[in-house]
Amino acid sequence: MNRNVIITLLVLLLTAVIISTVPAQELPTVTAIEVKGLKRIEEGSIRAKLSQKIGESFSQEKTAEDIKAIYKMGYFDDVKVEAEPFEGGIRISYVVKEKSTVVRVEFQGNKKFKDDDLKEKIGLTAGAISDITLINDNAGKLRAFYEDEGYYLAKIVPVTRKVEDEEVYVTYQIEEGEKVKIKEIKIEGNKALSAGKIKKAMKISERGMFSFVLGGGYYKKDEMRADMERIKDLYYNNGYLNVVVGEPAIQLTDVKDGMRISIQVSEGEQFKVTSVNIAGNKAFSEEELRKLIKLSPNKIFNKETLRKDVVEISDKYSNNGYALVNVFPDLVPDEDKKEVKVVYRISEGDKYRIGRIDISGNTKTRDKVIRREIRLDEGDVFNASALKRSYERLNNLQFFETVDIAPKPKPEQKLVDIDVKVKDKPTGFLSVGGGYSSVDQLIGMVDITQGNLFGSGQYIKLRGELGGRMSFYELSYRDPWFMDKPLSFGAAAYKTNRKYGSFNRKSTGFDVSLGKSFWEYWGASIGYNFENTTISNIRSDASSLVKDQAGTRTTSSITTSLGRDTRNNLLAPSKGSKNTAAVTFAGLGGTNAFLKGILDSAWFYPVFDVTTVHLRGRVGYATGLFDKKLPLYERYYVGGIHTVRGLGYGAAGPKDPNGVAIGGEKELVLNAEYIFPIIAEFKFKGLVFFDAGRAYGTGEALGSDLRYTTGTGIRWVSPMGPIRIEWGYNLDKRAGESASKIEFTFGSFF
Repeated sequence: MNRNVIITLLVLLLTAVIISTVPAQELPTVTAIEVKGLKRIEEGSIRAKLSQKIGESFSQEKTAEDIKAIYKMGYFDDVKVEAEPFEGGIRISYVVKEKSTVVRVEFQGNKKFKDDDLKEKIGLTAGAISDITLINDNAGKLRAFYEDEGYYLAKIVPVTRKVEDEEVYVTYQIEEGEKVKIKEIKIEGNKALSAGKIKKAMKISERGMFSFVLGGGYYKKDEMRADMERIKDLYYNNGYLNVVVGEPAIQLTDVKDGMRISIQVSEGEQFKVTSVNIAGNKAFSEEELRKLIKLSPNKIFNKETLRKDVVEISDKYSNNGYALVNVFPDLVPDEDKKEVKVVYRISEGDKYRIGRIDISGNTKTRDKVIRREIRLDEGDVFNASALKRSYERLNNLQFFETVDIAPKPKPEQKLVDIDVKVKDKPTGFLSVGGGYSSVDQLIGMVDITQGNLFGSGQYIKLRGELGGRMSFYELSYRDPWFMDKPLSFGAAAYKTNRKYGSFNRKSTGFDVSLGKSFWEYWGASIGYNFENTTISNIRSDASSLVKDQAGTRTTSSITTSLGRDTRNNLLAPSKGSKNTAAVTFAGLGGTNAFLKGILDSAWFYPVFDVTTVHLRGRVGYATGLFDKKLPLYERYYVGGIHTVRGLGYGAAGPKDPNGVAIGGEKELVLNAEYIFPIIAEFKFKGLVFFDAGRAYGTGEALGSDLRYTTGTGIRWVSPMGPIRIEWGYNLDKRAGESASKIEFTFGSFF
């Protein structure tokens, strides 16, 4: 409380002493109340705080409380009261002086982060009251932000500067300093679990050789708090119910370029489970529910197993209509025997059905396009898994910036309304760009795509590519719900010219296909292709395999495929798998006759919440039919960004006497990737990989003499589509091969 307010209260106190000598009936009546000095604050907000009323006798207690109440509003530097005779009584005037207004918020000294980034971290903006507590609180927010980013020694000093009467600038003077690396994390007091095992459970880690790829090595206060819980969970998972993890002690090195963190652990005793019971179940028998439970008697207590049991039981109910089910694990420990009883107490609630499904926010995409992806219909029994799948399917359309599905229970009607809110994003693109590949060298590209034609969900694309060794033109169309049925229809026409090592290929053709989805994750398709191909400009020293296929040939083929796709995101999956089997038969007319099949299996596993392990394997086989040879362009060419990175196109396979790749009749390709975020908000990721593979000619054993590469790369889900840039290193360099290759693709991921 400032000096003027104190003086005002003293004056009121003196007035009270004088008035106290006057008989109560002679106290003056308040005949008017005024508020003076207001400029921005509404008068009504102050009058609402006043206890002194017109028509009442003057009360020094009420007036003193009014001053305190007005001052506590936080908008004023000074509050005082004046009194003067008025119409047979007195008029009381509350005279206030408003605090200054912040007209500008600035930052000085920040180099690592832009002003806009810092403004997002604070709540102080132009137009706010210049309150020193608010200004200092926001300095604390900036300091916490810098700490979270590893700048543990950052200093933030707020400076206010008066520019005009009652207007101020607020400048946050920032001294960022350098990031403080974690030199050592020391675990103390642990006996049952090793320090290494405890550190492995933490996300914060010591700065190491590979931290630039894997991240970590810097102190973050919020992450450290979360790590304390992770350490507790690690002990809970090993039966230590009474574990205590102390606050981390941080000590900077002498030169303040690093820190040492000490964490004290008090483990307690290990507990075993003596019994596991279920209570409150009515909808499902105990026998049904026990099949879901993995926690069992006579084993060490494990919190993670307990959590999974709760999820399994909850899912059992929520997938069968019980939208408000609650499963509470009740633990009854016996401290003397070091045993614990577990009771899963179930509050089932009522069985719900789906009420209204309301769709909003779509300004372009038609309602039916959204509604057909929702795995629930009005009147269906509520199913949480179907709701989650609906969210995945809507995201996978790639039509929306945001998708929000909110269930809204109506207990009185036993219904759950579903609110689906989306925000359309542009789905039409004109892309002009270029790239480089080991096959086609420099490439120029023009791509006109509409992924949501007229809001109907249909796809059309016109693409042209022109490179030093190739040209490609394509017009394609796809309707995922042909004639509003769960059938997909596609058609494409294309023309391509490509120069290979010992010949040129010119092809013109078209495709039509029809597909059907079933069992949610499964799909099958059948497609027809007709292609006219000319092999020309054959080198004189080319192999007989190439020379025998000179001239023009036609291919009339049918391809059937069967696949299962459970990926949670089609562009950047973090879990799930995609498995496909496809067979092509050519010989229904045309001059070519062959059989070609491929098995392709890709799996995605989330690691540490934000990173992903991707494993993929492919095996293929092809052969000519009816005494006809397998065409050169239908053989398997292994090497390059789509197969074994770091090798030239076809380098991992049969070659002619001149060292030119001629492809194989069999292939085996294995890929392993570790994918991690670089700038998560921009969907910008990095990866390291290991590839192995080869194509095989007649008589060569599948799996023999594999070629191996490793490398790194970046991927970006850009507004115009996915972009890949990858560098591969040849681990088994052979004559005529380069040690490494860098390649670029646009339009699809691996």
